[in-house]
Amino acid sequence: MALFGTDGVRGVAGVDLTAELAHDLAVAAAEVLTESGEFAGHRPVAIVGEDSRESGSYLVAAICKGLNESGVDVRKVGVLPTPAVSYLITELKADLGVMVSASHNPARDNGIKFFSRNGRKLDDALEVKIEELLGKPWQRPAGMNAGQTIDDGDAREKYISYLLSTIETRFDGLKIVVDCANGAASFVAPEVLRRAGAEVVAISASPNGLNINENCGSTHLENVIAKVKSEKADLGIAHDGDADRVLAIDHEGNLIDGDYILGILAEHTELPTKSVVGTVMTNLGLIRALENRGIGFVATPVGDRYVLERMLAEGHMLGGEQSGHIIMRKYANTGDGLLTALHLISHIAQSKKTLKDLASFMSRYPQVLINVPGVSKEKLAHNQAIKGAVSRIESTLGARGRVLLRASGTEPLIRVMIEAEVANDAQQFAESLAALVKSELAL
Repeated sequence: MALFGTDGVRGVAGVDLTAELAHDLAVAAAEVLTESGEFAGHRPVAIVGEDSRESGSYLVAAICKGLNESGVDVRKVGVLPTPAVSYLITELKADLGVMVSASHNPARDNGIKFFSRNGRKLDDALEVKIEELLGKPWQRPAGMNAGQTIDDGDAREKYISYLLSTIETRFDGLKIVVDCANGAASFVAPEVLRRAGAEVVAISASPNGLNINENCGSTHLENVIAKVKSEKADLGIAHDGDADRVLAIDHEGNLIDGDYILGILAEHTELPTKSVVGTVMTNLGLIRALENRGIGFVATPVGDRYVLERMLAEGHMLGGEQSGHIIMRKYANTGDGLLTALHLISHIAQSKKTLKDLASFMSRYPQVLINVPGVSKEKLAHNQAIKGAVSRIESTLGARGRVLLRASGTEPLIRVMIEAEVANDAQQFAESLAALVKSELAL
């Protein structure tokens, strides 16, 4: 079974993801990147960051130890968003980066993401090589060849300053609620918005190591919606635990998801290929709205790494996911929730329109997503009963909807998604297909 999922290595901290495994992954990653020529001719340097989980401290310590033992110097940047690590790698001319985070997962989980010297997540081939080296004998550097670890106290300010340098519009007069998910955004997002001139109401911005993503953030929007209404704010934004994604709430409390955000940004972004990149989960409403503007749409598998791969291969400048991972390639090599929020708010400030008005360009197709746990992901591809059911639903919907059935790359479950012009059709088809998946693939 593959160790790496669609977004690094994840598992229950101390059970699936132990300090020993973190150490060994760091050693293997250092060796693989050395072999690939990443460190040619100089002592390598790594940027290591984490989100606010309690388990992050001992996993970071194990990673730093493994990297130092492999002859890598480490700049430890503390609790920062994942995209900050990506940015700092290129800004500080480091050779690799490691982020300890399980993103939107609960506090009991944690994860490890590796970045190469260009600030991008490692491709599948390099991850396979890292897995192959795990547990195998390796040569520790002797004496002065071992690496050292230092704390970089300036890293947060560097990232904040960079974010603000990408916008030209002030946010004076705008009242914004920001939900930091008790995660990495807590120490950055409110400060960035205040410096941009906004009146900021920060919620879920007091991490204690155990409350990350707990009934807050981009996966639990009830609090930010209620706060936007009670504060009569112009809008709200919600991050996940490591702040590589963002969802927005308009002044009436309506959700503006990643598809809406992608479409709004497409209106204000230079698109040399006249195309935007999304995933198989992207709402048909966005695809139709882009077509009406003369903008093409390119679909990839779910995962921001696959979005970026297609963007790089074909020269696209804007891409993202419904979940709020948005990649603005002019400014970043990965999804960045804070960067996205700044540019979304800039368009509000420039246009003098509400977020609701900006989002009116598209009509969202009803979309029902049901997660089915406790089933065999491995048997999904070969089950004929499920294949037949999918075929029948697709035939019924025709061009007026879609069926998506896929195994999650980050959690032990299968996702069933139905999209249709009529909400009741989407709900009924999704429920019947999810029930079939559960009965056919139950463990």
